[in-house]
Amino acid sequence: MIQSNPATSSQRTLQRLGYNTKTEITSPGFRAMVRTILHEVHGMQPEAIEHQLAHKVPDALGSAYNRTKFLLTRKAMIREWANYLNKLKVGTEVIPLNEHAA
Repeated sequence: MIQSNPATSSQRTLQRLGYNTKTEITSPGFRAMVRTILHEVHGMQPEAIEHQLAHKVPDALGSAYNRTKFLLTRKAMIREWANYLNKLKVGTEVIPLNEHAA
């Protein structure tokens, strides 16, 4: 059985959306952007974000004892992300790139 590589899958998805993954945005860059926005703009827990992005989350007790999945938090996170993208799509939310610009 062949398993797909998540990085390759997300890269193909970005390409299907019309992005050039060599010059505009890479799969890791997109994931970093999503992680940053979810944490800094929406106040989501970094651990829950990492679970949603399918990253291994380091913890002091080790994964043998940490069975946390953050399912309810992740459900709310996806709803929040979808609402955020919809607002951007219809132009109801503007993200300031530089708050000190004139």
